[in-house]
Parts: sequence; C-alpha cells; structure tokens
Amino acid sequence: MAYYKDVREYLRALEEHGKLVRVTRAINKDTELHPLVRLQYRGLPEEERRAFLFEKVVDIKGRSYDMAIAIACYAGSLDIYALGMQCKKEEIYPKWTHAQAHPVKPVIVGSAPCQEHIVDGDELKRKGLDMLPVPISTPGFDNGPYTTSSHFVTRDPETGQYNMGNYRGQIKAPDRLGCFAGNFSGLRAHWKKCRELKKPLEVACVIGVAPNLSYAAVARIAPGLDEYGVAGGISGEPVELVKCKTVELLVPAQAEIAIEGTIPTDEGEWEGPFGEFPGYMAHEGVGFFVNVNCITMRKNPIYVAFLSQFPPSESSKIRGVGTEGVVRRRLQDAGMDNILDVAIHESSGSWGYLVVKIKKKSDEDFDKIIGALRLGADAGKILVVVDEDIDARDADSVNWALTFNMQPHRDARILEAGMMGLDPSIVPSEDFGGARSALQKTGKCSVLCIDATRPWAYKPTSLPRRDFMEHAIEIWKQLELPPLKIKAPWYGYELGYWSDRNREEAELALQGRHFEIGERAKRERKKLDSL
Repeated sequence: MAYYKDVREYLRALEEHGKLVRVTRAINKDTELHPLVRLQYRGLPEEERRAFLFEKVVDIKGRSYDMAIAIACYAGSLDIYALGMQCKKEEIYPKWTHAQAHPVKPVIVGSAPCQEHIVDGDELKRKGLDMLPVPISTPGFDNGPYTTSSHFVTRDPETGQYNMGNYRGQIKAPDRLGCFAGNFSGLRAHWKKCRELKKPLEVACVIGVAPNLSYAAVARIAPGLDEYGVAGGISGEPVELVKCKTVELLVPAQAEIAIEGTIPTDEGEWEGPFGEFPGYMAHEGVGFFVNVNCITMRKNPIYVAFLSQFPPSESSKIRGVGTEGVVRRRLQDAGMDNILDVAIHESSGSWGYLVVKIKKKSDEDFDKIIGALRLGADAGKILVVVDEDIDARDADSVNWALTFNMQPHRDARILEAGMMGLDPSIVPSEDFGGARSALQKTGKCSVLCIDATRPWAYKPTSLPRRDFMEHAIEIWKQLELPPLKIKAPWYGYELGYWSDRNREEAELALQGRHFEIGERAKRERKKLDSL
C-alpha cells in the first residue's frame, strides 16, 4: 500500500477508520474550537479520542473563513498515530528505528500543489496571514492566535544541512510571524551561524503535510540526519520537495500552506504568553520573528493545528512517541542491546519523566544509559531505570520499583544539565521578564537519575503463582464478571532468592499438609535470647 500523498488523503483514511469527527455547524475558532476538542482529553479514555475537521469556521468578530481546520489528526491518540505511521501500534517503535537507520533522500519536483495560489505584494500587506483561520489555543490566557502545527524549514548556511522543526508562531501582522525555537533546536543553531555571518536566516513555515513529515518535525532527530530523509524512511518513499518562490529552500510539494520569509539576526520581538506543554502558560520573552515575503498555498487549503498545552494532548503524544524512538536509537548506537522499552510519560509533557526498562546485565548499565543520552535536552528531567518485569508505562508499576528497589543515598544522582526554558520551576516567574530574553540562556538546571533496578536477588513477588491466577481468570469468565484489563505484575514469580525448602513448604501447603510445616517449626524452636 502506497503512503499517504498528502494530509487530505490521510484525513480520508481517518474517516474510514472511524477516527474523524466532521463538524458542519459554525464553530468560533477563538472561543469554541480548542475548548471543544480539549474535552476529549479531560473526559474520554485515549482509545475513544478522535481527530476533528471543522468545515465552517468563524472568528470572534463573526468573520467566516473559506478554509476548514483539522486538529488532533496526527496524534489524537496512539491509534491515530499508528494510522499516520501506516502500521500497527506495536510496530511504531521498530518502524521509527528503521526510518532513522534507513532514511530515504527526497526528490525535487518542478511544480507543486502547495504553490497553486501565491499571496504577495499588496495582497500580502492587506490580508496575508490574516487569511489563515489560526485558532486561539488557550482562550482567556493566550495573547492572540498562534500556529501550532507549524514546521519551520531552515538550512545550515555552512553545510547546507536541512532542518525542519515544529515551533509555535504568533500572528503579529499580515506579513509578520513569531517563531519560538528552543535552546537546543536546529533553527536556533542555524540562526547563530547566520548571525556570525551578519545575514538573516531564510525560513519557510509549512502547515498541513502528510503525517510522516509532522512526526519527523516534532522528534529530535540525531545530528547528521535530516527530517526529510527520516520522513522518507517512515513512508518508504522519497518526500517530494519544490523550490520556494522567494527563498533558497525546498518545501514539501503536497503541503497545504507554506509561509516564506527571513528571520533577522540583529533584533527580536516580544512574544507570549502562550499555553505550553508543561501545563502552564509560558512567559513572555524576546524571541525570533519572520518577515514574510509571500504565502503559497493550495486551492481551498485545509489549515491544520495541534492541540497542545496541558498534558495529555496531541502534542504530548506526537512528541512522546517520536522522542521515545530517538532515545531508543541513541541507546542502541551506544551498544546497549538490552533495552526493552523506553517510556516518556505524558503527564510530564512527554519530556520530563523518562523510564527505561532493561534486561539488566550489570550495575554498569545505569552509567551507560546516562552517558548515551542528552538528559535535559532531548528528554529526561527525571530518569528512572527499571527491571524487565516493570511496566515502564504504568505509574503504579514504576512507583513500586522506585519505592522498594532503590535507596536514594545509593541509587540516585543529581546532575547539572541543559535548560528547558519552558520549565516554570527553574526561576521565579518575575525573573523571566524584564531583561530576561528568550534569546538568552540563564539559570541552572539539573536532572535526577535513579537506578530503580533491584540491587540483588529478592524473594518472590507477593502474588499467587501464575497457574493459579490463570485458573482464576477462567472462573472469572465463567461467572460473567466485567472484562478485565490486567496490569503487570499480575502473578507471583521468583527473583533469585527462594530456597528449595521455601518451594517444598509452599507445595506442602497446597496439599493441605501445613501441620507438617508446623511440626518442623516446633522441632527447630529457638530460645528467645538467641533471636
């Protein structure tokens, strides 16, 4: 089966699988759209979440738009993400690993749907970005509409290496767009090089692409790889690119919208506040902005947005799955063949809480994991390493390991690490304002690393043995009790410290011969002063 040609074909696939809600009544993009979609993240289990397509969009002034808005279509749930990857859920991570190991080079085409209509000159100054139905994401707190599923394409001025990263963009004027690129972003690295060369950074902001491109744009791809190649690795075919009209860049030919322009390297503009993925409003700061040259788009384009802000959200899902794939790759590249799972918990914004499950070989595994990862940058304000019997994705299971498999003085480390500027715990809120700039790096940050693997052999888990639990499941079904969603561990198992005598006495108990155990205890009585 060929991969999705564009986001339109993908939306049709979502609808065929019952994962798309079409809304035909008028919806206010500024006050109703995000709150409506947000409800499914606060009131429905993940498997019931769906993408939305709003066909009749108005704004706070009553203006109607001739563009539909799609939201939660890339990662509204893991089921939706799997449809975007065109694979089963259990195949997502192997496919991510394969895509990074086998990127497919893009191809250049002469003409493209994304350039069917060009907005420039007078039309750009009069209408421009105001033509796009950009929603207000956190009504009541955001200071305006921001693009969210906005993939900023830049190029290294020295090497020519491409980068496509997803950053929010404040709508500032018909021909001016904000760009909030973090400390470790590819765009910021390219900006710094252009600043040294005393020239602006050329940029193209792409909106509405096939899902493979969005997945690659959000993930922190390893140095040496570019997002176009990894996106091709996901789809198994080259991404089609077309030359921009006003800048020396290539953009996805099948995109809905492309905003071309330049980012000055000698000045910035105030931007924010905006609701962000840690679950709090991000602070105002001086950040990048784009002087827009032109906007190219398809005929009757579809505007695509992420549902971001408070976790869980679409952005926490898309970021988490992609980053888990990148972290797996880093660990494998470090020679670790005993990695069983990598889980970045959504409640941490799919950034802060990283759990790595391993088949433990030695006590050195913990140090190897720390050495292989860019903690605090890629992910992991808190890193927890757990044994193979722990469900890395279940908080109860991880908390059990944290409580009884480690001692803080022996198994926990606090290390200084890179800053994630959206973390509100770094410095007091008032210190983010005034002279503090989003273009500067200040403050001291740290990561907490915990080895929650068992330090030695333990007695068995205190659950009935597997054969008894399996028999109990059969009885449960016969009694027609509610369907079970069983969590690990659900049966008892040995952990290295269980003697032949322990096993013998357990068997005697199952034969009703527990008095024999009592007789043995009587024969082996101890004087109290010898206890």
